[in-house]
Amino acid sequence: MTHRLIRISLTLWLMLLPLGAIGAAEATAEAKYADTIEVFRNAGESGRFFDSSYGYAVFPTVGKAGLGIGGAYGKGRVYTGGKHVGDTTVTQLSLGFQAGGQAYSQIIFFQDKRAFDEFTSGNFEFGAQASAVAITAGASASATTTGSSAGASGGQHDATTVGQYYKGMAVFTVAKGGLMYEASIGGQKFTYTPNLPAQ
Repeated sequence: MTHRLIRISLTLWLMLLPLGAIGAAEATAEAKYADTIEVFRNAGESGRFFDSSYGYAVFPTVGKAGLGIGGAYGKGRVYTGGKHVGDTTVTQLSLGFQAGGQAYSQIIFFQDKRAFDEFTSGNFEFGAQASAVAITAGASASATTTGSSAGASGGQHDATTVGQYYKGMAVFTVAKGGLMYEASIGGQKFTYTPNLPAQ
């Protein structure tokens, strides 16, 4: 009887073990998104968009690499009213002069519901001329969406940026390391999957 009780207890424990691992992975993902949002919230002018935007999509890490032909990929989440409403992915294929690889965080602010609906339609893509305000720790960055410069110094948490909405969206990036000779976001394609309602 005792051996049977031990076997049942071990079986139940082994069945619950994966659930604990899933819970830990979800907690780590939540922290990763919270940390990335905090970086953009504290990075100078990008912080003001949190109060005025309809919502935003945030990507903690977009990996980009290339040698002549480049590619990028990242997973993100979409928020409105401070609530996580769906998941998104970004892919990008680019041609032209580029060498190296880099990882960066990216946030896209939606000025209004129309811009949010356009992004979450399921097949949104930035045009070839789209660009982002780059926040690079310890260096100057060009805010090519507005034609003005964005200085950044010290680190991710005390960077300053300059940006504005373009066609209902404003995009900011923070370099996480590496070297890349091409910073355009033109051609980025996004998928969107809404959260399922709780039952």
